[in-house]
Amino acid sequence: MPECTTSCRRRRTIWRLDSLFIGLLLTATALSAQAAVGYPGTHTDMTRYRYPALLQRVIAAVKAHHMVVVAHVSASHGAAARGIKIPGNAVVMVFRNDFAVTMLKDSVAAGIEAPLRIYITANPNGTADITYRTPSAVFAPYHNPALNRLARTLDPIFAAIVRSAAGPGARPVRLS
Repeated sequence: MPECTTSCRRRRTIWRLDSLFIGLLLTATALSAQAAVGYPGTHTDMTRYRYPALLQRVIAAVKAHHMVVVAHVSASHGAAARGIKIPGNAVVMVFRNDFAVTMLKDSVAAGIEAPLRIYITANPNGTADITYRTPSAVFAPYHNPALNRLARTLDPIFAAIVRSAAGPGARPVRLS
């Protein structure tokens, strides 16, 4: 077999780089499409409320539906404390001790999923959205019938919290 010339090696190198670039591009496209879809059971409601009002509505709705706000964290609040302005966002962590005890009795491994989360995000138009994953979707990977029963108990509670917080005129958008 004849030896490859410099131009032949250059063409092979370019072909390999082109193949690598196309492979990376296809991988990035697949990952971004997956991220846009969200995880199974993810629901978003587009609301008419501004971010601070929606955050307060979520906290009030959690309490009204006899659940507990375990904590809430916000990158935008933390950034503001540093003098940096980013769009409003907060994660409200929600659970209740009797559900926690039942969950842990059913599956210690599932304990990493508690508290369950509700995510509030500001939109450029001044409104805010509320996103959550159904407890059934969160606990499904554990393949545990007792845990699935608990999740089915929690599903309507979380749906009611979101409905209450989102208020009239909210537009549900199913992400998955």
